[in-house]
Amino acid sequence: MTIGIVGLGLIGGSFAKAYSDNDEHKVLAYNRSKEVIQAAYNDKAIDGELNEGNIKDCDLILLCLYPQLCIDYLTKMAPYICKDAMVIDCCGTKELICQSCYPIAKQYGFTFIGGHPMAGRHFSGYAYSTKTMYNGASMVLVPEDLNDTKSIERAKKLLSPIHFGKFTICDYDRHDAMIAFTSQMAHVVSNAYVKSPTAKNHDGFSAGSYKDLTRVAWLNETMWTELFLENKKHLIKELDYFITALQEYKTAMENDDAETLKKLLADGKHCKEEIDGITGE
Repeated sequence: MTIGIVGLGLIGGSFAKAYSDNDEHKVLAYNRSKEVIQAAYNDKAIDGELNEGNIKDCDLILLCLYPQLCIDYLTKMAPYICKDAMVIDCCGTKELICQSCYPIAKQYGFTFIGGHPMAGRHFSGYAYSTKTMYNGASMVLVPEDLNDTKSIERAKKLLSPIHFGKFTICDYDRHDAMIAFTSQMAHVVSNAYVKSPTAKNHDGFSAGSYKDLTRVAWLNETMWTELFLENKKHLIKELDYFITALQEYKTAMENDDAETLKKLLADGKHCKEEIDGITGE
C-alpha cells in the first residue's frame, strides 16, 4: 500500500512512523520544512516526497495540517489524485473541512472521509512523534453518508496497520459538539485557570489535582485559535453551561449556604459516577 501524508508534525509524523514500520507499505510525505523531511528520511519514516507526479500512486492520503491548509492543499492537488484513492483528514474540527472537501472529492471522483485520531502528546512537532502513539486509541470517521458501509469498512482496512483500538462513526455536527466538550473546553478551562496570580506561587502547594487541571494549558495558540473559532457554536454553548454552574457555586459560598453547596458538590460527584459507570453506595 502507498500512503501519502501531508504534514509531518506530531500527527502526520506518527502516522508515517507507524506505516513505515511495515516494509509492505510505501510512505510519501509533504512538509513545508525540508529539515523535517530530512529528519523523516533519516528515521526511515518516509520513502520519498509527495508531489503532483506521484500522488496518483497513493491508495490513502492523510491530511495532517491545520483545517484551512488541508482544504487549500486538497483543492490544489485534487486533479492529480487517483479516483480509487481515499483521502482522510486528521483535523480537530469537522464541519468546515467536510463541507469543503466532500464536494471536491465528488468533483474529481475519489473518496473523502473526515477523520480525527483521538491521541496526542504534551508537545507537538515531528520530533515528538512515535510509531505507537495511536495504539489502542479511538479514531473518529465522518463519512458524507453514514450508511456508506463500503467506504467506512475500506477506511478501517486502510487504517488497520495503525492499530486503533476503536472506530467511532458520526456526522460532522455530532463530532464537533462532542469535541467542544471533551477536548476544547478542557483546553479553555486549563488555559484560563493558570492565569490566576496565585499560580506563580504554586510550588510546594500543588499535587496531582493541580497537574491534572493545568496539563493542557500549555498549547499551540495558533492551532487552537483556529479550532475554537471554527467550532465556536458548540464551544460557546459549553462555556455557557460551565459559567452558569460556576456562578451557582460562587453564590452558595457568598451566602454561606452550606446546604446548597453540598448539593452542588454531590450533584457533580453523581454526574461523574454516572459517566464512568461507578455505582455509589
